[in-house]
Amino acid sequence: MQPSIKGLLLGKGSGVAGQGFRYIIAGGTAFALDFFLLYICTHFIGINYVISAAVGFMAGLLVTYVLSTRWVFSRRKMANRWAEFLLFSLIGLIGIGLTMLLVWLFTEHAGLHYLLSKIITTFIVTGWNFAAKKIILF
Repeated sequence: MQPSIKGLLLGKGSGVAGQGFRYIIAGGTAFALDFFLLYICTHFIGINYVISAAVGFMAGLLVTYVLSTRWVFSRRKMANRWAEFLLFSLIGLIGIGLTMLLVWLFTEHAGLHYLLSKIITTFIVTGWNFAAKKIILF
């Protein structure tokens, strides 16, 4: 039987599909903050777009951590929350590195606008983040 949307949103779908559904919503929320900060830092503050991408990603990382531990994943593999956060952050640091590299590559070498580069990069890095968190932490 397929879980209902309400069941998925309330966390009753604890399988990979339910977790993936909630992760997409959590990630979308984090992405909105990430993208907003990228735009604001670059256009209004004048920070280089690669650095702005990292700032936005870090803010999104914090949102994703809170939502992942409280709503997305139904169980945790680690009892020590500090160790969990450190691993979560390590996965995030790899994500930041991938984000900075891919945004730069798509912008400088593929000739895309940096905001379009960020959107494409987000799909790639989201896949990495979900898989790594699911396998290692949750």
